[in-house]
Amino acid sequence: MAQTTFSIRMDENLKRQFDALCSEFGMNVTTAITVFVKAVVREREIPFKIASSDPFYKGTNLWHLEKSLAEWNDPNVPKIVKTMEELEEMANE
Repeated sequence: MAQTTFSIRMDENLKRQFDALCSEFGMNVTTAITVFVKAVVREREIPFKIASSDPFYKGTNLWHLEKSLAEWNDPNVPKIVKTMEELEEMANE
């Protein structure tokens, strides 16, 4: 199998911590990254939850977003669709 180089940039301190942790696991960084990439390709998803640090996507905001999305997808809930021009007109009234 042909090999290729994969180059990334990251914070120097983070890389140092990752190197040390990989060493504790008994592998090098290349092996750890290869394990990760193989899992992503095999499962067709990131193998862990990626959480946003943006507070907009946390707590009650997330609940409201999920509720709004469920209502939008519910065929029994009437939809009111406005163009941007109509919304701007409403704001100016």
